[in-house]
Amino acid sequence: MNSFDDFNLSNPLQYAINDLGFEEPTPIQKEAFAVIKSGRNVVGISQTGTGKTLAFMLPILQELKFSKQLTPRIVVLVPTRELVLQMVEQIEAFAKYMTVRVIGVYGGTNINTQAKAVIQGSDIVVGTPGRLYDLTLKGALSLKKVRQLVVDEVDVMLDLGFRFQLNNIFELLPERRQNIMFSATMTEEVDTLIEDFFIAPYKISIAVSGTPLDNITQQSYEVANFYTKVNLLSHLLQDKETYKKILVFISSKKKTDKAFEALESQFGSEMGVIHSNKSQNYRIRSIEQFDDGTNRILLATDVMARGLDLDKITHVINFDTPAFPENYMHRIGRTGRAKQEGKSILFFTKTEKSAKEAIEKLMNYQIPLIDFPDDVDISIELLPEEKPSFGKQKNPNRNYKEEEKTSGFHEKKEKNRKENLGGSYRRTLAKKYKKKLTKGDKIQNRRKKK
Repeated sequence: MNSFDDFNLSNPLQYAINDLGFEEPTPIQKEAFAVIKSGRNVVGISQTGTGKTLAFMLPILQELKFSKQLTPRIVVLVPTRELVLQMVEQIEAFAKYMTVRVIGVYGGTNINTQAKAVIQGSDIVVGTPGRLYDLTLKGALSLKKVRQLVVDEVDVMLDLGFRFQLNNIFELLPERRQNIMFSATMTEEVDTLIEDFFIAPYKISIAVSGTPLDNITQQSYEVANFYTKVNLLSHLLQDKETYKKILVFISSKKKTDKAFEALESQFGSEMGVIHSNKSQNYRIRSIEQFDDGTNRILLATDVMARGLDLDKITHVINFDTPAFPENYMHRIGRTGRAKQEGKSILFFTKTEKSAKEAIEKLMNYQIPLIDFPDDVDISIELLPEEKPSFGKQKNPNRNYKEEEKTSGFHEKKEKNRKENLGGSYRRTLAKKYKKKLTKGDKIQNRRKKK
């Protein structure tokens, strides 16, 4: 199959594909189309940026007929709110010339508003597991007539702790359904999920997670510390002709905010931030402004940027080296999409060098090292976690083993050896108010007198 014409798509779908400018299907789209259309359970392992969404939605939409049924026939589960919004937008674009009702549900917004929308009827519901399950408990959403379940970015879902919600949703779905699952990596947890709920799935594996994409140029810089990374990033971003649209991955929310604060005075008007502590509206606005070119720089944590289909990213900068090698593959897959050329730059410190070597081992490729620019300042300012920890220094001239640990440095004075009797006032009261004799005491006294 060298073109979408070979799929024999319905006219409405073909018109939409033409409008989107898609000419040739990607390998995952070629492999998945016939299998998903046949109704078999499918597990797809494919790197991010290879067209997974169209791979499962194209055969689903091809077979989807018009219906007045109010409850959904297709459920698509994704890990984050941003992915829900993106998925809904993509499905609506694919189904532009079809009569398909698509609804997105996710947390962080009024559940009653979403419940009203769901009750009015839908063909496809896209949602995060938590909110989708809450809507079923509320009685607004019924899953009894779902024919197809799609679980996308399942490895991220399990990383985020959604296994419990997924189990509950699976229990509410009809037994006779088609299961379609896509993931960028195959972990033990993903394997267990497949064994528990998928019957004889057809497995498709395209571009295994250690294979670097051919159209992405990779480079690396060895950097002293966090604030030196900030200086280097600032130096690179000044070249606006080269660095036109940059996604910067930072390992934690705290570091992302610190980097933003350090760069704000210089690039604040053209820079956005996205992580889970930001409000829903702020995150959506940051993504939209980056996607439409209003901002050319987006600072993001791994979870927030995973799976986002952002167009024409010229550079992915790994501000921190990811601890898990597979995450590096997900990161660089944000650039070089749809056969465009992309560039990836990795910053690493001495403590991150082993993580870099693990990435290179996974890819079987050594990332070229670039000389650190002479005109970039090496900062002496350190984060608390970067400062060396000095424990108590032992005196080398002192013999700790021979010291007697039971005795002090000197004998107590005579006055300090006395027993504390509670003061004269307490003793006077004790004499005045004697404790009453018990029956046993009285008997004992009688025996003494005899």
